[in-house]
Amino acid sequence: MLKTNPISLMKIFYNTLPFLSAAAILLSASCGSLRAQSMESIDSVLAAVERNNLELRALQQNNEASRLEIQSQNNLQQDLSVSYSPFFTRGYDGVASSELVVSMGFDFPSQYISRGKSGKLQNEALDMQYALQRRDILLQAQLLCLDLVRLNQEKELLDTRMANADELLALMEKRFSEGGANVIEVNKVKMERMNVRTLAAQNEAARQNTLQTLRAMNGNIPVELLVAEYPAAAEVVNYDEFYAEVMATDAGILSAEASVDAAAQEIKVNKQNWLPKFEVGYRRNTAMKEASNGFLVGASLPLFSSRNKTKIAEARHTAAQSELENARLQAETQLQSRYNELQQIHSAVQTYDVPLMHSTLDALKSAVLAGQMSVIDYYVEADNVYGNLSTYLSLENQYRKLLAEAYRNRL
Repeated sequence: MLKTNPISLMKIFYNTLPFLSAAAILLSASCGSLRAQSMESIDSVLAAVERNNLELRALQQNNEASRLEIQSQNNLQQDLSVSYSPFFTRGYDGVASSELVVSMGFDFPSQYISRGKSGKLQNEALDMQYALQRRDILLQAQLLCLDLVRLNQEKELLDTRMANADELLALMEKRFSEGGANVIEVNKVKMERMNVRTLAAQNEAARQNTLQTLRAMNGNIPVELLVAEYPAAAEVVNYDEFYAEVMATDAGILSAEASVDAAAQEIKVNKQNWLPKFEVGYRRNTAMKEASNGFLVGASLPLFSSRNKTKIAEARHTAAQSELENARLQAETQLQSRYNELQQIHSAVQTYDVPLMHSTLDALKSAVLAGQMSVIDYYVEADNVYGNLSTYLSLENQYRKLLAEAYRNRL
């Protein structure tokens, strides 16, 4: 009888039907309130991490100190100098004569203009370095949030399995007491409940570990993410558009470009070190009862103090250019491999028909409750479906994380 009833035919259909258009249904049809709530929740977690992350706070303070240091480099190079020299003569009481000198030195005026441009470019380089660090930290937090969504999905699936196992156990125990089921069927349900409990414990442990990592990134402030739906995300379709966006917005490339510009300006600054330095001041000399006043004007040529500074700046510029080339090469290599992986994973996700798998589980359960299928046969079929659902959840999570990494510069 079991071989000809509708449930058996439906199982044969399920086992032979290719899994078609799963992700298309899930990714496009589930853009409702849950998905909007998920995007809000993940965005709120990322905003909290940006506010509270201790590494970003430390980088902000270090950058502020660096800005002040850069600003101080373009101040007057010598402080105000005051010197007083008294002279004594035999046979004369008190100070016979004295000399008072008040002076200040400064660089050639064009050097201040050049150093001002250099300071501006160095500040821009600091901003780009902070943007790079911020992007990487927020990406790490986003990936953790996506893992939490997957774990929440798994928790919902395990809760459903446990509820089904509890219902089937009650049914099998009743049938066993009435002689309509054997001890093997009862024990099979009990073993399923033990297995689900183990999986649930592992799921909760993984959730807590992920939340603890997020808490550490959030300045040790607890966070929670209970949603079980991914936020809406644009799919990568055209490689040329994907390439153009990544290469134009990659924080690593922008940071390296800013460093090259700053290093190039530093060469111009050091090439002006041969210019003379000036000193002006006031001078007063006294002798007996007489005093004379005058001005002090002087200049110095940096014949030795600027030696090799231009070569040092040129070497740093060359190193910055090499780092820029490496950043571009790494970005190109990563986006090519990531694009290929995205296409492959997306194709794999689309082979799963999630609604069909859920309807199959419902039909199998109904068949057991109606006495049309044994518990042993039920779990043979159900375990296969649950395995496919678990694989689907892992693949979708992998696809979402790849998308997050591909568009990490949008953070």
